[in-house]
Amino acid sequence: MDRLTQDEDAVWRTLAQVVHQLPRVLDEDMSRAEGLSMTEFAILRVLSEAPDHRLRMVELAAATALSPSRITRVVGDLARIGMVSRERHASDARGSVAALTDVGLKKAESADPAHVASARRWVLDHIDPADRPAVLRALRRIADGIVSRR
Repeated sequence: MDRLTQDEDAVWRTLAQVVHQLPRVLDEDMSRAEGLSMTEFAILRVLSEAPDHRLRMVELAAATALSPSRITRVVGDLARIGMVSRERHASDARGSVAALTDVGLKKAESADPAHVASARRWVLDHIDPADRPAVLRALRRIADGIVSRR
């Protein structure tokens, strides 16, 4: 049976620890600061950067790496509190669009400083600036490998 080398095992276990713990601490920070989950913030942020603050639900799911059912549920939750509206797609009756409301845009903007602080606190402050390009290359290769397999 092929086993991981000591170095491979250390990388793998450390990455697994980060993958499991990072979402929790980011979520806690965002919830405490803004009353949002990181998933909700990610949706608001992606919509705030989209043309006309609108995206087809399938595009929003892809941009946030969420399943279609999860994006539907979270967008529904955000719609109930007035941050997002759901609309029919203009040229495709089967498709729907998530549109950021003014309330949602303000929330995305007000939550951004909490997001930046959390990203720095839990990740960026622990990576030497000189190491960031190498870390970014490694993370992109991992992400690209995952995306290409889906």
